[in-house]
Amino acid sequence: MANGTMSETAIDFSLNEEMKLLQQSVRDFAETEIRPRVLEHDEAQTFPLEVFKKMGELGFLGATVPTDLGGAGMSAVEFVIIMEEIARVDPSVGLILAAHSGLCLQHIFLFADEIQKKRFVPDLATGAKIGSWCLTEPGSGSDASGLKTTAVKGGEGYRLHGSKCFITNGSYASTYVVMAKTDPSQGNKGMSAFVVERDREGVSVGKKENKLGMRASDTVTMTFDNVLIPRENLLGREGEGFHQALTVLDSGRIGIAALSVGLAQGALEAAIKYSKERQAFGKPIAEFQAIQFKLAELATHIQAARLLTYRAAIAKKKGEPINQVAAHAKLFASEVAQRAATEAVQIFGGYGFIKDFPVEKFYRDAKLLTIGEGTSEVQRMVIAKNLLRS
Repeated sequence: MANGTMSETAIDFSLNEEMKLLQQSVRDFAETEIRPRVLEHDEAQTFPLEVFKKMGELGFLGATVPTDLGGAGMSAVEFVIIMEEIARVDPSVGLILAAHSGLCLQHIFLFADEIQKKRFVPDLATGAKIGSWCLTEPGSGSDASGLKTTAVKGGEGYRLHGSKCFITNGSYASTYVVMAKTDPSQGNKGMSAFVVERDREGVSVGKKENKLGMRASDTVTMTFDNVLIPRENLLGREGEGFHQALTVLDSGRIGIAALSVGLAQGALEAAIKYSKERQAFGKPIAEFQAIQFKLAELATHIQAARLLTYRAAIAKKKGEPINQVAAHAKLFASEVAQRAATEAVQIFGGYGFIKDFPVEKFYRDAKLLTIGEGTSEVQRMVIAKNLLRS
């Protein structure tokens, strides 16, 4: 209070002109380069390599990487814009981007030393190489501390043994970030992170998963059989891998929240368009209050999810703690995406169950968003723990 009046603090949630230009350029790219082959890639489970390369050329892959390392020098907010616009057309491509940039590249950029950054980051930022992040194992999903993969230290470096599952981009990647136990007796404190190149002896790609949704995104098992990893490929220090993984997951959840917002927006736009064209009882179904209420509720939830996502991205940009805000965004946005896809199918009726219409794919793709990067249950645990700690 000053002289009986409250001092004003400006809060502006609008995009600036540069952000609007970025948004439009990504939307144009998605419409022209991705949309024409969405169904083809989904049906054949084909990795859209040509799209990936073009995203690298346009700076989308290295959006948050400094320009001196081959990136575009943007912030987490711009990355959210890119992710939303890509996922609005094809969430599978959004997932490819999330695994490459939000997990693998982000992990290396955050925890590598300067020599490692110069060695690994530019090729990932430009799309010259594809990245993959290897944490999950058959017996350790939400319980990341339960992984069994080991890295045994020896004279030449480390010998990596183990297998990973649900690895996105695995078949096409040439650079992997792999979490392994360097000292199993220390539990979480005995986990370390390594950069592993595809051409190392003992690295092999296993089963390709036949998935419900996100089918253009490559998901495989990976095996590391006595792989020699030089000491200079250790990220940070021994025993820091678990902390690193949690930090990367916090950041990655902002990307998945943006992906969720994009999917939900795409489903809403498809439903609006269809409701204006579909006739029932002599008029467009958009004129029926039941449909209007569905659309209004979805639009409101999507806008709330978008604001939560931007709030988390802004916090990351400012260097603030993001554990709580990222969990809020990921939990809410992923469940909004699932709701939006379900309601869009309902609005389409029988046609929503047919692959010729986009909402069928949105419906299948949406489910993964409440599972990957930490399930909705895990997000609730994170949020509750933070609340009870304060």
